[in-house]
Amino acid sequence: MIAFLKRLFIGRPKDFTERGIFHKLALVPFLAWVGLGADGLSSSAYGPDEAFRTLGEHTYLALGIGLLTAITVFIIAAAYSQIIKSFPQGGGGYVVATKTLGPKFGVVSGSALLIDYVLTIAVSIAAAGDALFSFIPLELHYLKFPLEIASILMLMMLNIRGVKESVIFLTPVFLVFLLTHVLLIGYGIIGHLPDVGKTATSMASGFETGLSTLGVGGMALLFLHAFSMGGGTYTGIEAVSNGMQIMREPKVKTARTTMTYMAVSLAFTASGLLICYLLWQVVPVEGQTMNAALLDLVSRDFAFGRSFTIVALISEGALLIVAAQAGFIDGPRVLSNMAGDSWLPHRFTSLSDRLTMQNGIAIMSLAAVGVLIYTRGDVRALVVMYSINVFLTFSLSMIGMIRHSLTHKLWEPDWRKHLTLFGVGAVFCLTILAVTTIEKFKEGGWITLFVTGTLIGFCFLIRRHYDLIKKQVDLVTEVLTKIPESPVHVVEPDPDLPIAGILVSDYHGVGIHTLLGVMSQFRGQLHGVVFLSVGQVDTGKFKGSGAIPDLQFHLEFNAQKYVDYARNIGIPATYRTAVGIDVVDSLEKLCVETTEEFPRIIYFASQIVFKKERWFHSILHNQTVFALQRRLIWAGQKLMIWPMRVG
Repeated sequence: MIAFLKRLFIGRPKDFTERGIFHKLALVPFLAWVGLGADGLSSSAYGPDEAFRTLGEHTYLALGIGLLTAITVFIIAAAYSQIIKSFPQGGGGYVVATKTLGPKFGVVSGSALLIDYVLTIAVSIAAAGDALFSFIPLELHYLKFPLEIASILMLMMLNIRGVKESVIFLTPVFLVFLLTHVLLIGYGIIGHLPDVGKTATSMASGFETGLSTLGVGGMALLFLHAFSMGGGTYTGIEAVSNGMQIMREPKVKTARTTMTYMAVSLAFTASGLLICYLLWQVVPVEGQTMNAALLDLVSRDFAFGRSFTIVALISEGALLIVAAQAGFIDGPRVLSNMAGDSWLPHRFTSLSDRLTMQNGIAIMSLAAVGVLIYTRGDVRALVVMYSINVFLTFSLSMIGMIRHSLTHKLWEPDWRKHLTLFGVGAVFCLTILAVTTIEKFKEGGWITLFVTGTLIGFCFLIRRHYDLIKKQVDLVTEVLTKIPESPVHVVEPDPDLPIAGILVSDYHGVGIHTLLGVMSQFRGQLHGVVFLSVGQVDTGKFKGSGAIPDLQFHLEFNAQKYVDYARNIGIPATYRTAVGIDVVDSLEKLCVETTEEFPRIIYFASQIVFKKERWFHSILHNQTVFALQRRLIWAGQKLMIWPMRVG
């Protein structure tokens, strides 16, 4: 029943060896814009709202903030477009900071990005709830929170099923949002053209009043404060550079085209809404977003105004749900990149049989649910927490690219232009980061800094553990590979004699330790060895059409080195290999096939053991050997675990 339900909701496994599988799973610019650009575009639902509310009675400053918002969008987008060109392998802020500033800055950026993507999911779903319930009576608002939780779980299931499938499913929502909001902003501005003179006079009067009450300095501080509080507007711009792996070839061209779509649509929507708030003199209404209040005013001139308002708000809420996709697409990818560098448990690099990062998707979903429960879906609190980490990552990326431009100026003819771009971007990002952190520190900013700092601390502890294990394994490798070799011509193992089947991975001291230990312990009883190795198709290897053949070659190359080593010390040896998504499934199948060829084989697998087992050891180290042992015993085979002690 469980298997049936899994296939019903998630789908059948995908064949990673299928010809053209990478092409089928990759996204063209438009679909990438839907899947990743929706995060940036949807931020127009809460970024301009927050900026305009911050102005209070000084709404005449909204025009300047709208223009500066559009300029900021284009600057950050241009900077990340150049990052895509310089780092086509993807990874966004984490890779940029790691490569340009060093691994320590990289883990800070990566941790900030992870919290950012958890908050992307939470704030998008919470804002969607606000938008959808803006036209629903207040007495029914108790349903909003449970529906937000259900939305996260639904998106989790869709993304485990497949990224492309989830994006295609949500595309109609994206198109309806574009159509309704282009009409809203277009009519909102054009419909007020006859009143431009009146509006200009009102703004001039407000400006003079502001000068007399606040002074030049006070007005400048208010302008900067409101601009920074609208920092949520720019969230999501970095998503394309993080999601390079899902782009259709040529990846760089596809990604930069997607970035252009995102920048133009976000600049138009965010700045256009701010100008419309000003022109229509929108004021906050309890239980409504600023966009809902604007729609109520504008739609009065339409024949089907109420219907248009409802459709626009539903599309806005639905787009915010689509925007959560960025968290589900890029969050697990950042997890995978950091796990590949041993900052996080290695299991986050694994793929499911649907070729999705289901471990990462699940952890992002659960974390988002936790954040939503903690904040009770308060969008304003979430946006503050969200913006701090976004601009921490933005700032590190800009500073890193400044250094990259300086160190590569001999090879890049346009380095001065790039230096200027990243310098201006760094000033904008650092300013918004500083103002948001200081102003909102007591209103939720401290929570973001605390959680991000805690995650960074855990990352360093995990990396330290993996480094200690690696040093001991490297020491074993160094010692054992120095054993004198005596080349002897040895034939393949005799299928009629008892032999050892040793499970190995890369060529290092662990496999050699197992080989020497087994052949010494069973001297005269085992008359040869078959090395079995499975290459796992994980996120680090599933990156292009040539990935699987490269993995197969690497696998056979290492297995042959084991064979050569065994033969040089007088042991008949051969190897068998396989490639798969699930290591346990692939090893079980490989062992069963090998047993048919060598009926008297006994399997051995090395397992790292600690003198004192800790609760985190089972999280940081896989339990493949124990799972395989249970399966082989059920299949009537023998698997002995050969311990390798580490301190």
